Amino acid sequence: MDQPRTDEDQPLVARAQAGDATAFDDLVVKYSPRLYGLVYNMTSNHEDTNDMLQDVFAKAYRAIKGFRGKSSFYTWIHTIAVNMTLNFLKKRGRRYHLSLDDVDASIQNDREFIELTSTSSPVREADLGELQRRLNEAMMKLSDEHRAVVTMFHIQGMPHAEISKILGVSEGTVRSRLFYANRQLQNYLDEFRKNPVG
Repeated sequence: MDQPRTDEDQPLVARAQAGDATAFDDLVVKYSPRLYGLVYNMTSNHEDTNDMLQDVFAKAYRAIKGFRGKSSFYTWIHTIAVNMTLNFLKKRGRRYHLSLDDVDASIQNDREFIELTSTSSPVREADLGELQRRLNEAMMKLSDEHRAVVTMFHIQGMPHAEISKILGVSEGTVRSRLFYANRQLQNYLDEFRKNPVG
């Protein structure tokens, strides 16, 4: 996914800070698709994602006057979204079980991500649907923090430096979480390849 042009944000942010609701709406329209993808790949639930995005934008709207521009608006809004989603997931806890009706996460349609996590020969088309389902299950088995870095790096294409700013951790921590998460996903998918269903 291409990074949006963040140099266009400053005038909109300034207008929003001055009370121009239309300028804030323009920022919402610009960032909604990326933030939807981010939150959905962390929660795997459309309803929760829609609720979370409303909360994220409401919080950003209330806080925008205090936004000092030390980071880009892009980093600031992603930081709010990731932190609120991680808090939500902690509250939701492990009571949640993945609904098979809800496995149509965008990750499944992201061939590049599937290829990144699939190192052996290309999977036969017939197996792709099952692989996608397993990949989504594997994502949900990761800890919330690991799922966040996988989503930001592999699905949203963010560089390590940006993820480190958003999460407030070092780039080394981002790299080690990615390494661990990729290994977990790989192990889970290797099991699938050894024991395919049907």
